[in-house]
Amino acid sequence: MTEPFIRNHHYNFIRQQTEHLQKATATVTDAKVLEAVRYGAEAKVIDLFSSATSSQRELLGEISSLKAAGDFQKYLQALSPYLAPFPQVTEKQVKKLFPKNKKLKVPDLTVIDYQAVTYLGWVDIATNKLFIVYPLNGEIRGIEGRFTIAPKKNICSLCHGHGEVALFTAISKTRSVHTSPDYYKAIGNYICTNSHECNKRITDVKALERLIQEITGA
Repeated sequence: MTEPFIRNHHYNFIRQQTEHLQKATATVTDAKVLEAVRYGAEAKVIDLFSSATSSQRELLGEISSLKAAGDFQKYLQALSPYLAPFPQVTEKQVKKLFPKNKKLKVPDLTVIDYQAVTYLGWVDIATNKLFIVYPLNGEIRGIEGRFTIAPKKNICSLCHGHGEVALFTAISKTRSVHTSPDYYKAIGNYICTNSHECNKRITDVKALERLIQEITGA
């Protein structure tokens, strides 16, 4: 049996392509156009996994054969056993990532669906900070920053969805060799106020990983 290899953001992307194909199947009458949509979806899904095995490519490629209404949900359900969960962490491990926050309140980690998580994110109302935990290059890392609710909806820099956001600001540890010890660089990004919803939409981790690298200097 193929080992789990589909991360949450991959699955979100595959689901989007499946929904797009289902809509096209119901509305497009031109057979050639529909065929192009089918194989376009297959190519985009398989391209997510540059090192996919032949069995993994075969599993993912089933998307191009979906036709009946029930096929689309069955396809997504068939992928469930191959979802790679977020690395489970303990409260002690999380607190160790933020040593300066002695009274850090960590969310209940036992109720989290780790298969539906790309990053762990929560707001500490007492300090008005957003905390993010993410496995970068095989190592669990944590970042924190001020969390200021935006007056109107905007685009989230992580999931690119439009909705309720807040301005996340943090000080970057990245600096060039010749800068003054007093130099600091503030980084600001609009991020979803609801990390759960953000995790449901995120389809690419490049922006998230870049943010973590900029803040931690990793």
